[in-house]
Amino acid sequence: MSYVDTILEPGEQLRYRTTVSWTSYVPAIALACLAFIVWWISFKYFDNGYSGEIVAAAIFLGALVSFVPAWLRRTATEIAITDRRVILKKGLIWRHTVEMNMQKVESVDVDQTIAGRIFNYGDVTIRGTGSTFERLRLIDSPLKLRATLTAG
Repeated sequence: MSYVDTILEPGEQLRYRTTVSWTSYVPAIALACLAFIVWWISFKYFDNGYSGEIVAAAIFLGALVSFVPAWLRRTATEIAITDRRVILKKGLIWRHTVEMNMQKVESVDVDQTIAGRIFNYGDVTIRGTGSTFERLRLIDSPLKLRATLTAG
C-alpha cells in the first residue's frame, strides 16, 4: 500500500497521482547501450584478448550504478492531488513529506524542454499563499498535473 493511500482522510478522494518520469533512466540506458556496442565491436573485430570485454563490463557496471539511484528515486517518490490537498512524499528509509491545502494554491508553473515536450515530462513549481511548494523535477505529465490542480 502506498503512503498516499494510508494518509487519506475519511471522505477524501484521490484526483490524480504521478511520479518521476521514466526519463530518469536515460543515463543508465545510454551507458548500457554503450557497453553493448563496445562488447560487440571487441567481439566482432578484435579477437586478441579480453580488454574490450573488460571495458564493456566496466561501462555496464557504470550503467547499473546509474540505474539504482534513478530506480530508487522513481519508486520512492509519490505525488498526489486529492480534492483537499497536494501531497508529495520522497524517500524509502528517510521520508520527506510536504502537503499543501488546495485553498492555498495560487499558481502552478510548468517548465518543459523540447525533450520534455516530446516525452511528456517537466518541472512543476506550485506556489501557495505565503510560501512555495517544493519544485518537482522530471515529473510525468506535468500539464495534466497542472490542469488537475487548477481545475479546483
